[in-house]
Amino acid sequence: MLFYDGDAEIAPGLTAHAAGGHSAGLQFVRVNTRRGPVVLTSDVSHFYENMTSERPFTTAFHVGDMLAGFDKLRASAPDVVHIVPGHDPLVMKFYPAASPNLKDVAVRLDLPPTEIAHS
Repeated sequence: MLFYDGDAEIAPGLTAHAAGGHSAGLQFVRVNTRRGPVVLTSDVSHFYENMTSERPFTTAFHVGDMLAGFDKLRASAPDVVHIVPGHDPLVMKFYPAASPNLKDVAVRLDLPPTEIAHS
């Protein structure tokens, strides 16, 4: 097992990025896909609304770091359509199912969303 303190390349096309806020030591990942780099926010942005409205999640270790984390997410992606929040049920609605029998279970983040979150 490897632990990373800060930003790191895990493998070609897969990077981890430190972004405080919700908890100490928090990171998000950026992965290259067929549609370009996709940023998986983990708890840096729980919901689309947290980042798009600059409204931090209700529990935070450091609110200022959480707001700075939103900026780092945006800087790591080509645009907001390439950012996937960690806990938003809208992800299951916006992205196509991985297969018909996985509807509402798993989605394809390597494909563009069928809908886009708006604030």
